[in-house]
Amino acid sequence: MEKHAVKLKDDERIDQLYSQDVQIIQSPSCFAFSLDAVLLADFVRPNYREKLQIVDLCAGNGAVGLFLHNKLGGHFTEVELQERIADMAQRTIELNDLTDRYRVLNIDIADVFDHIKKDSADVVLCNPPYFPVTEKSQKNPNQHLAIARHEIRTNIEMVAEQMSGLLKMNGHGYLVHRPDRVSEILSTLENHRLVPKRIRFIYPKPDRDANIMLIEVIKDGKPGGQKIVPSLIVNDDQGNYLPEVRKLLYGDGE
Repeated sequence: MEKHAVKLKDDERIDQLYSQDVQIIQSPSCFAFSLDAVLLADFVRPNYREKLQIVDLCAGNGAVGLFLHNKLGGHFTEVELQERIADMAQRTIELNDLTDRYRVLNIDIADVFDHIKKDSADVVLCNPPYFPVTEKSQKNPNQHLAIARHEIRTNIEMVAEQMSGLLKMNGHGYLVHRPDRVSEILSTLENHRLVPKRIRFIYPKPDRDANIMLIEVIKDGKPGGQKIVPSLIVNDDQGNYLPEVRKLLYGDGE
């Protein structure tokens, strides 16, 4: 993929996901994608239709959507609340010469229907904030990172409501979240007509509990028929990436 020169701000760098030939503008003080984004993109089913409409909610610097540029056809809308991070996403799209297929909306997902018609999306993606805000929760003092990680400006209820509203009937939604909230998440999705169909658990090491959960839903899908697909272990006992994860990050040419 041809890369275009873009201007970086003081604390920004360009990282590359070699497996997808995508470069992403990152900032340690603002936002950087994690393995969760790579795993979510890998979990999405391929669909090459040219008229596909894809919406990425809580898009951050656009990583999840951009990792899918070869896997999904059609047009992507990246929805990101924070102005600085939305700007990173816009410049990342320009960097990868994908402005004809991607746009960024710097808005709250609560306002998404002011910009995107209801029942118009074929695929909706979301890597949302994971952690509920309670009196005891330790929020990051960096406001950019706190909003990205904690349910300060949105929560799983809002994500499910907006994902359902955006999707066409039988459209597919994809979500990454924390397994310790599995009961709440699945019931919230079903309350919004999003029927879970495929679930994958991700384990940090062979002897550890799962710490990531990937979910595929179908809007107004038939009840039942859920599949718990084979799990993935990220690291060996020494903390080295196992082969499947290395391939997701570096491709066949590692």
